[in-house]
Amino acid sequence: MNVTFIGIGAIGLPMAVQIQGAGHRVTGVDLSSHARDMAQENGLVAVDSFAAAPAADVVVAMVATPQQLAALVDSVGADLAGQTWVVMSTVGPDAVREQGARLAAKGARVVDAPVTGGTARAKTGQLVIFASGLQADISAVRPVLDAMGSVRITGPKLGDGQAIKVVNQHLCSVHIVAAAEALNLARSLKLDPAAVLELIEKGAAGSWMLSDRGPRMLQGTDVNVTSSINIFVKDSDLVAAAAQSCGADVPLLSIANARYHEAADAGLGLRDDSRVIETWR
Repeated sequence: MNVTFIGIGAIGLPMAVQIQGAGHRVTGVDLSSHARDMAQENGLVAVDSFAAAPAADVVVAMVATPQQLAALVDSVGADLAGQTWVVMSTVGPDAVREQGARLAAKGARVVDAPVTGGTARAKTGQLVIFASGLQADISAVRPVLDAMGSVRITGPKLGDGQAIKVVNQHLCSVHIVAAAEALNLARSLKLDPAAVLELIEKGAAGSWMLSDRGPRMLQGTDVNVTSSINIFVKDSDLVAAAAQSCGADVPLLSIANARYHEAADAGLGLRDDSRVIETWR
């Protein structure tokens, strides 16, 4: 299939590489010259705009924010007939429904398919994909989705996948902050946080986020970025907004959200999300 992949950043690039590795013809699109250079180093053709990409059967949108998704839809032409757009960004249920309707009005079919698993699983094609939309539309893009990970079909309504991702990001947001607080507690108790992490991560208190982010929390500010503080500012804001819209009480999320904002306000927005630990002093 001809695939245009929009947003070839830290997680988007390995996703696009997996699609290409499955035998599809992939063109990456990104405004960042650095992202395009990285794509080309990985054997992926990359251009700076959707208009510069060849005609596609499938368009994957992996932009960062709801605003970027809206701007992307603004920028594309009025005739998208024959294309299936797969929104894999974490943008929230309202955004995917609104922009999905706009894409449909331009003739495209739309699948809502946010992912979880981070860059590590993106590189191995082991993401979990929460796919919602018409069964025929999901089936049409399964060869592309299957190249990136395990597909969980969540229902026929656009936004259902995003709603599940909201629940997922609630837990991710809280787990990262809980891990940072616990490792800071170990430090405050005059223990070696690295030794404590090794002892507890395999026990009942362990979590995927503790094992993944914990070692990076014990490194310095310049640790390699796999997911930035700004991403979790955005994601935890989306969770908070979704909770408010349905009247759900999320006090733990509110605490985590405040920590990400505090980290961003301290100038750590582009740093790895593990650096939220620096809000404990």
